[in-house]
Amino acid sequence: MEVGSLPVELWRVILAYLPLADLGRCCQVCRAWRELVLSLDNTRWRQLCLGCPECRHPNWPSRPHLEPPSWREALKQHALASRTWTQNGPELQSSACLLFFRRRKVRRVWHVGPGYEFDTLRGALGVVGAYDRVVLHPGVYEEQAEVVLKVPVELVGLGRLGEVALLVCVEQQCPTARLCNLVFMPPWFSTVVYKTSWGHVQLDNCNFEGAQLQIRGPGTCQARFCSFSQGSSAHLMGVVLSLLDSCDFSGSDTASVTVEGPPVSERNWACKHLAALTRTFPSCVVAGSTSSPKSPQAGSAGGPQPPAAHAKNEPVNIEDWRRRAGVDAVCQGTVIEDGWSDGERSEGEEEHRDGAESNDTKNQFIQNYKIPCDHHGLSHLLKPQPDGSPPLASSPDPPSVTPAPLTLQQELDRDPEAQMLAASTLGCILRHCLFRDGKGGVHLSNYGQARLEENVFRGLNYAVRCIQNSTIVMLRNEVCECRASGVFLRLSAQGLIAENNIHSNGEAGLDIRKGANPTIVCNKIHSGLRSGVVVLGNGKGSIRSNQIYNNKEAGVYILFSGNPVVSGNHIFQGQAAGIAVNENGRGMITENVIRENQWGGVDIRRGGDPVLKNNYICYGYSDGVVVGERGRGLIEGNHVYCNKGCGVWVMSSSLPQLLSNFIIHNGMYGLAVFCRKDPDSMDANQGNWPGQEGIGGDGGSGERREVDVEGRDGQENFNEEGELFAWESDLESEDERHSARRCISVALVEGNCVSYNGAVGLYVKSSEALNVFANLINNNRGPGVAVLQSSQLTRLVTNCIRENGRGGVTVEKDCRVELRGNGIYENSGHGVSFSSGGQIVENDVVGNCGCGIQISGSADIKVMRNRVQPAQGCGIALLGPVKGVVHDNVLYQGHPENRKSLLHMDPANESCVLRNNNILRHNSSTSVPPWVLESPPPRPQGPASAGLNSSQYPSRLGISMTTRISATVESGCHNGSKFCSIL
Repeated sequence: MEVGSLPVELWRVILAYLPLADLGRCCQVCRAWRELVLSLDNTRWRQLCLGCPECRHPNWPSRPHLEPPSWREALKQHALASRTWTQNGPELQSSACLLFFRRRKVRRVWHVGPGYEFDTLRGALGVVGAYDRVVLHPGVYEEQAEVVLKVPVELVGLGRLGEVALLVCVEQQCPTARLCNLVFMPPWFSTVVYKTSWGHVQLDNCNFEGAQLQIRGPGTCQARFCSFSQGSSAHLMGVVLSLLDSCDFSGSDTASVTVEGPPVSERNWACKHLAALTRTFPSCVVAGSTSSPKSPQAGSAGGPQPPAAHAKNEPVNIEDWRRRAGVDAVCQGTVIEDGWSDGERSEGEEEHRDGAESNDTKNQFIQNYKIPCDHHGLSHLLKPQPDGSPPLASSPDPPSVTPAPLTLQQELDRDPEAQMLAASTLGCILRHCLFRDGKGGVHLSNYGQARLEENVFRGLNYAVRCIQNSTIVMLRNEVCECRASGVFLRLSAQGLIAENNIHSNGEAGLDIRKGANPTIVCNKIHSGLRSGVVVLGNGKGSIRSNQIYNNKEAGVYILFSGNPVVSGNHIFQGQAAGIAVNENGRGMITENVIRENQWGGVDIRRGGDPVLKNNYICYGYSDGVVVGERGRGLIEGNHVYCNKGCGVWVMSSSLPQLLSNFIIHNGMYGLAVFCRKDPDSMDANQGNWPGQEGIGGDGGSGERREVDVEGRDGQENFNEEGELFAWESDLESEDERHSARRCISVALVEGNCVSYNGAVGLYVKSSEALNVFANLINNNRGPGVAVLQSSQLTRLVTNCIRENGRGGVTVEKDCRVELRGNGIYENSGHGVSFSSGGQIVENDVVGNCGCGIQISGSADIKVMRNRVQPAQGCGIALLGPVKGVVHDNVLYQGHPENRKSLLHMDPANESCVLRNNNILRHNSSTSVPPWVLESPPPRPQGPASAGLNSSQYPSRLGISMTTRISATVESGCHNGSKFCSIL
């Protein structure tokens, strides 16, 4: 660069005095001069941009304290936008060289004001030519009748904004017009101050005070840096394309912007220019974009932020979690029911604990004397995973990694319909606007269309209302501090809501009902005073890859036949349930991460009937999944772990189907089936759970006071702004509902892994029939299965119950239980402990530290065709006046030093029949016993060899096996979980 001896800094000082036109000429000298001029961005270009009377700060009105990335680029964009109104001339079809000979339009300037050419605006408009400029000097101009624009014209106010005020009603009947630096106030005869039905109007740096702007298609509008205050609004009807950019809406009595009617088929000349202008700014759908959802923008009232989503990739040590959550305090000495405490051990367990058998002896027994039984029908669940890591069912540590939510681009790549919506530019486009301190933000109705980008909605009754088949596209907006819900969607509304920050609203962040079906992806929905998302009244929608956290009530709340798809979301740190499904709500809930919520991770009750599949439900401060009274649903393939309460709690009158879930490392029971209120157990419940004061609603009395699903007393107001809805007319009939999903009469639990839980693996206290099929129940701190109450038959079929901290199966008195085809291995207490009637048929009971099978009390029982090998105690022990028959069992001696009888019965017992039992002892000539479990192989076996009838399966599952858990449920109350009830 030839600059002589002057330094670059001095050249910058010199160039800083040049006007805009001269700076442009300097840029064209050479590359070095261009770089020098561009380096003035924070000095001269900033002065030029802020000194332009036709525009304001580039980030006005929502973030004026933030500087733009480039002041020169901001000024360039303003210059391009301000010329749109003049681009309606005919395009030349001949050679481009003729442009040099085209005569420029001669524009005259007319002055209006006291002492100038015209005293009134009407007088000036009567003589202006096409594209002339009318300059209004400071003052107030009022017209007593409507003013008509018949030729293209530019109206500009002189001086600072506010010095020129118009009390007029203007109707545009020309192709184009521009208004700049004016204040519009309504005249005495109309609240509409400007209207057009076919031309294009450009509004720059104007104020509307108590007035209405009305645009009717095919008319178009471009408004930049305008203020709408004191009840002002913009009403767009049937518009094909209009752009409201960087406008301030405040103090509205109704909606600030109303978009009504579908875009008309006819288009005016400005549509293509406005479409090009909307593409000038970067969009979220740029190919290859992998940006994650943005944090709340600086300077906004963003509310609490998520803790960097640490839980999704950070390995978690189970002992650290137990100490942090206080699980050890809960599990030690936990009162289970009727005075039966985890702190008390059975006789066989006490013997083992007191040293009758050391760990070395047990290990020696396992290595040298225990009959091999590892190759049973559920052994595949205990094999290492393909990457060599231990299986979930037997790993001492919980899963350390959960899936991260997808980015917006990833969501759009797999959803072509959402991608089309993201790229659409029809209807009203609002960008960088501020809506504040009024009744409503944007209202769409009757097939209207709108696109909202990077706006801020704050302090309104509602931000967006979309009804009557309208379509909304919301990208990167902030919606906060609304007195009602942030976004309402009704009456078959649809659209795309993506990468928004929706927080701190008085009701739900998003409210979807009456057939609305939006796509909601990659948003942050948090810090609400009620729920994050509510779907009801036949509402639908696809809710994917959002972060929903720190809401006072349920993160996602589904009721009144709401039926959304909820997938891939992170729902965490809520003050109530993560997801609540109530009042006949449905939904497909898949692949979500639901963690650290105060109440149940998922709560289903009162006819709720969702599909809950492949979710991670973890680290909750209460239970993982709650199925309350009359709850239904398919719960399949979920990972439910590290919850402070129970993994799954099934309560009265519920009909869930629990299939193939991993229920592991929870603080209390793995799965608790508790199907009726028991007054006798209330005293045991109250006050007996260490460290849980104030968590269980009313203190655990078993009769919780009625609060709504989101944790608030009384009836929730689902009627917006006092409007009453007749829900009965909106809901599907029962026939329609059950034709889509077959009604079942039993609850189903099958194929679950229930491991490493802090108390009992499967806890049953029910007055209903119950079948448990093909579950793996292992390494729980308490017994594997505890049945405390079962007045009807409870069946435990083809389960594997192994290595639990107490007994394998414990059945208290007055229960009816059948054990058939189970493998009960290496538990720390008795393999089977019965104090009640029932059947124990064809089980393998091997390697348990207490007795293999202990029957006590006045039980009437059948013990048939079992294979039993105790580690140290009796094989089968009949204590007390036991009645029944014990026949065709095979009893193997355990450790050679075990001197206890393999088949023991009290001498005074004359009512029990022993027949055809085979007792096998060690041969002194061989060191290792030759026994092998064959014909059949170790139990549990596969369903084909279990002899089960497939007709019991519901057809909707399409499975040819039988006997899942079935609990035909009647009406009645329950003794609820200590932690998780939110009703």
